[in-house]
Amino acid sequence: MFYWPWVALWRYVVVPVVTYGLVVPVVWVYRQLLTPLGHGIAWLVEHLLLAPARWIARTLLTPLGHGLAAVLTWLGKALFYWPWVALWRYVVVPVVTYGLVVPVVWVYRQLLTPLGHGVAWLLRALGRGCVQLVRTLLVVPVVWLYRYVLAPVGREISAALAVAWRIAGYISRAVGRGLKWFAWNLVGRPARWFYRGVCTPVGHFVRDAVWRPAARAAAQAGRAAAAALASARETVRQARRDAWRALIGAPREPRPVVGTAGQARNLGGRQQTQTVPGVAAEPEISLHKQG
Repeated sequence: MFYWPWVALWRYVVVPVVTYGLVVPVVWVYRQLLTPLGHGIAWLVEHLLLAPARWIARTLLTPLGHGLAAVLTWLGKALFYWPWVALWRYVVVPVVTYGLVVPVVWVYRQLLTPLGHGVAWLLRALGRGCVQLVRTLLVVPVVWLYRYVLAPVGREISAALAVAWRIAGYISRAVGRGLKWFAWNLVGRPARWFYRGVCTPVGHFVRDAVWRPAARAAAQAGRAAAAALASARETVRQARRDAWRALIGAPREPRPVVGTAGQARNLGGRQQTQTVPGVAAEPEISLHKQG
């Protein structure tokens, strides 16, 4: 309803009608009529119009155009180029050259250059005089004062400081030894005697009379507490087992099973019972022997 009818209409109606009713006639008209007609019109235009026009352009218009271009070029140069070139070459350049450049160059060469050389010589002379004055009034006295006053005094002061440093070292070493001797005799020796004569016996007494008995008592108390805890755990376990038996019931005694072919075979030669409280244990029996 929605696909095949439209496909069939397109394939078998629209396409053939457009192809054979429009495209093929238009192509035939274009190939058989319009193309030869266009070629003929192009040949007529080429041989009847363009060829005479080309001949006229080559023989008449081209020389006339060249002459007109030459005349217009000459007129343009005469009106817009040669007057300005002449004005620049014969008026502006000579006026600027001989009215501005030549006087400026003469002033620079004849006045400014000698004046600059004189100013530079004067500045160099003043600089040399200032350097010589500073050297004479400041550098030479400072050098003499350093060589003949400050250097000997500095050497003597350094030697005196070195001797004083050595003497201070000897004195400080002696003072240190004296302080060390006083500290040993006032503090160290009594402290050593107090440690050896008082603290060590007291410590041994405390260790033997107090610490070791306390440690043994603590160990015994710990063992007693552990035994009490173990007994309490066993009591709780027994009470829980008795309560379970009271609620569920005591386990039944296993009954032996007698077979026709012999006694039942179990693991290890003895009957195995379960250990779950309240559940009857059953023996593990093998199959009967075949007689």
